[in-house]
Amino acid sequence: MKLLIGLSVLLISVFFFAPALPEAPSGFDNKTNGLVDDATHTADQVKFDEVEQSSDGLGPLYNAQSCRECHQNPTSGGSSQISELRVGHRGPDGKFQNPEIPIARGAEIIKGRTLVNDRAICPNAAFPGTEIQERVPDSEKIRTFRVSLNLLGDGFVEAVPDQTFVALAKDQCKKNHNKICGQVLYVPILEAPGQTGVGRFGWKDQHASLLSFSGDAYLNEMGITNRLQPDEVTNLCNTVSEPNDTTGPDGLADIDHFARFLRATETPARDAQLAQTSKARQGAELFDKVGCDICHVQTLTTAPAGTKVNGGAFTIPSALGDKQFHPYGDFLLHDVGTGDGIVVAMLEHYGKKMYQITWKNLSISEYNNTANKIRTAPLWGVRLHSRLMHDGASVTLLDSILRHKGEAAHVTEKFEKLKPAEKEALLEFLRSL
Repeated sequence: MKLLIGLSVLLISVFFFAPALPEAPSGFDNKTNGLVDDATHTADQVKFDEVEQSSDGLGPLYNAQSCRECHQNPTSGGSSQISELRVGHRGPDGKFQNPEIPIARGAEIIKGRTLVNDRAICPNAAFPGTEIQERVPDSEKIRTFRVSLNLLGDGFVEAVPDQTFVALAKDQCKKNHNKICGQVLYVPILEAPGQTGVGRFGWKDQHASLLSFSGDAYLNEMGITNRLQPDEVTNLCNTVSEPNDTTGPDGLADIDHFARFLRATETPARDAQLAQTSKARQGAELFDKVGCDICHVQTLTTAPAGTKVNGGAFTIPSALGDKQFHPYGDFLLHDVGTGDGIVVAMLEHYGKKMYQITWKNLSISEYNNTANKIRTAPLWGVRLHSRLMHDGASVTLLDSILRHKGEAAHVTEKFEKLKPAEKEALLEFLRSL
């Protein structure tokens, strides 16, 4: 009995007095977090910043010529004001349907995606009479913009165990009597066919892996086919063989450099001077008091080094393992009254052959449940965003707060009951993030 009591005391002591995990490095200095050396990180950034040309496989439909074009505030990998356009409509059964976008004067219909690319490489000198610019038909009544996300620090987000997000969602539901319930979405890992993971990247949590996210972005944002996404959206005007993105002398393709670059980035740093003020510290307490921290979770921890994630395709290195970081987000899907009604287009994000693969834990009905849900926006670095919320339609922090309805309605009500000075303190805290 004494032995059992002693063991219990020891376990309790370990739980309450165990040393905190090391902090993930933060900053906007373009330095590595330790995953690779600075020279390698700089070389990977060159790939991230590289401007693609038609001869590289750019397009035929695309939004940007480089990753940096959409992710560069205040440095490569950050957020921006750049937005993408997504559309769709409801079918006779009331369910969301992907759009059908005619190009080439109706000669071809683009299907299987919600993204409408803003740019095209034709007409050009080689194809002067080929018109492939996408335009939204009047039939697509559901329309939204989505601003580019911050990617800095996402290596640590990728290293968070799936079970952490599952537990977060369950805890939210239990403590808030099902009023606030984050949704966990299991999504395909493209580099591990048949395997899925808990989605955490993209406004709809459509990817769990940074390499999968990379392959998606290269195809759908720049039109660069790659080993994970080898099929062009259209072959009109296409003159470059597939996949456009091939391995270099180091055995890595551009999507590999992209993923490694993001995995090696530091997390967004706070405004240290502002964070130390009494006003910002009071605001931090009020942030928790009104319930903002339920979804905007301050601290997450990564799995131990050596843990295999992404269906076994990636092993967490020591630079990312056993670290704590502060995203102020739960990376779960919520309905806070701003949902755009759009469901993830499976072929767009996972490839034209995705239905030929049996994916573990994949549930189409769960995807359909996300129509009016958006991933909680992590607030790290929010002071550097000029346009807020998923669509960029809010331009002040106060506007963003007041726009929260749905699951967050009672939290917004608590904020509105604060005294003017308290509201200002909470806003000052947000300005420090």
